[in-house]
Amino acid sequence: MKSYDRIYLIFALSYAAAGMALGIYMGLSGNHGQFVTHAHIMLVGFVTSLIYAVIHRLWLTAPSRGLAAAQFILHQAGSLAMFAGLLLLYGRAASEQQAGELLGPGSLAVILGVLLMLVMVLRAGSAKPAIQ
Repeated sequence: MKSYDRIYLIFALSYAAAGMALGIYMGLSGNHGQFVTHAHIMLVGFVTSLIYAVIHRLWLTAPSRGLAAAQFILHQAGSLAMFAGLLLLYGRAASEQQAGELLGPGSLAVILGVLLMLVMVLRAGSAKPAIQ
């Protein structure tokens, strides 16, 4: 079985590096037009993926393989689509309508990922955390 705690941690740190790089770019260039994108990368990408890593590590010791895989794919694909849409929109490389073709499905995938995580946590019940 895949270790989702580790893979989520790897993705979280990758998003942190990307978000910080974008923040540094904005600071150096003086162009803060991508601040919305930066915030989404840091919160949806880094923070949420890090929280999912912790949930997998502490509460989901044996999640349904199919459910865990679907949740992971939804969150990551949705996040990447959202980030791409925001980069295009705030970089003025796409209209709102064009960027919406990425932002709409990406946002929907991210919220479905949250709901699937909720289902997995509820299924795990009140089991004690793995680390005490």
